Amino acid sequence: MTRPTTILIAALGGEGGGVLSKWVVEAAEAANLWVQFTSVPGVAQRTGATTYYIEMLPRDDTADGKAPVMALLPSPGAVDVVVASELLEAGRAIQNGFVTPDCTTLIASTHRIYAIAEKSAMSDGRFDGDNVMRAAAQMAKRTLMADMGKLARQAGSVINAVLLGAMAGAKALPVPREAFEDAIRRGGIAVEENLAGFALGYDLAESGEGATDDSSEPQAVRPDAAPIDRIEQGFPEQTRPILTEGVKRLVDYQDADYADDYLDRLQVVRDLDGPERDYALTSETGRNLALWMSFEDLIRVADLKTRPERMERVRREVHAAPDQPVTISEFLKPGVEEWCSVMPPWLARPLLALAERTGVTKKLNVGMRLKTTTVLGFLPLWLVAKLRRWRRGTYRFRQEQALIEQWLDQVLAAARADYDLALEVADCALLVKGYGDTHHRGTRNFKLVMAALPSLIGREDGAAQLKALREAALADPEGDGLDKALTRLGHSRPEIGMAAE
Repeated sequence: MTRPTTILIAALGGEGGGVLSKWVVEAAEAANLWVQFTSVPGVAQRTGATTYYIEMLPRDDTADGKAPVMALLPSPGAVDVVVASELLEAGRAIQNGFVTPDCTTLIASTHRIYAIAEKSAMSDGRFDGDNVMRAAAQMAKRTLMADMGKLARQAGSVINAVLLGAMAGAKALPVPREAFEDAIRRGGIAVEENLAGFALGYDLAESGEGATDDSSEPQAVRPDAAPIDRIEQGFPEQTRPILTEGVKRLVDYQDADYADDYLDRLQVVRDLDGPERDYALTSETGRNLALWMSFEDLIRVADLKTRPERMERVRREVHAAPDQPVTISEFLKPGVEEWCSVMPPWLARPLLALAERTGVTKKLNVGMRLKTTTVLGFLPLWLVAKLRRWRRGTYRFRQEQALIEQWLDQVLAAARADYDLALEVADCALLVKGYGDTHHRGTRNFKLVMAALPSLIGREDGAAQLKALREAALADPEGDGLDKALTRLGHSRPEIGMAAE
């Protein structure tokens, strides 16, 4: 008897992996194949995809037409087609041995939906997708990899339809194209959109060409010309791409004047930099400075949640028809510190001091559920977002700007002595992020690392030592790892005050 054709599909929740498997099964049955289908659900949201396993076999290949006994789970080294709805899931399949050079066709989308471990990392925790691409090229007999999420958006469809088209176009299954298309029609849901997505996936498999245009992508922020002109006229060419993105971010966050403040700060760094290292210090400082200056506060959160383009994006993601109502509920839990962060310093300081004395700082978090698709839910967030024009006078803004100035002074001090050390100081800005306890721990760790900086200036291994301290702080936000790293360097952990300036 001929060995069955085996298919393993890995799809994240909400991406239609079950529907994709159903389409494959129905198409195989219509093509007069024996087919068996099983699924193993993921253990939690984005810690593992739900996997679907399908085996199919021509009815003529079985003795006396009896149904064959087929496997319920895939075996490493014996999977003919692996389909992954996202790049990291392709990596999981390769790591688990399901992709092999003697038999496997790997069909995968290269877009990313970040895993929990990637999102929760204190620094840039993103997995290196290039490693997956290299492994795919080495381990698969044939690869078909492209941004199929973009193709789905082009078609107004979902990714499972594009993946089905890619499976059909790859000619890796004993099923004709018409059987797959008929399966979509029998489903009766968004038929025209799904057939359009199927066609794009099929053409991709036949031609190897990816998506060319996506009008649904959000438009880039168009900053005022003045800051951009300053970059063109006053900063080296090597730094312009990253500084332009920084200006766009800060105009979107606050205004053109704030973007000018950003460039004023970077001019001093530029004057100490040089072409010998392609102005790396200016670029790296510019990248981290833009992120820090656009710190997230209540105003920023409210602004992002009430933007019309966000509402439109949500409607696109749920594939709502123009006449279909969509309800969006926001779950918020601001506390004393978050509310005080948008108050003027003269009011915030005594309130925070009172909360600290009475021990209620962590006890007054008020859970809120606002439906931003209703007037009563939208209006409170809209009003908070309107505080943007007064952000410069808020308590949190003053705190962050003072800390930024200290950091920039330390970048400049290090640059005068050791260029590599200055680059590491620039990256220490990554320690300060978030809000609440996360912001407290990050700020404390930042101050501890910076307190060790004077002793590292002039040391041959100063840059390596500072990098080790930063990585220890990022790996263990509670601070135990940083304490050990400081001890190895001969530093005791000093008492770092967290009071407002």
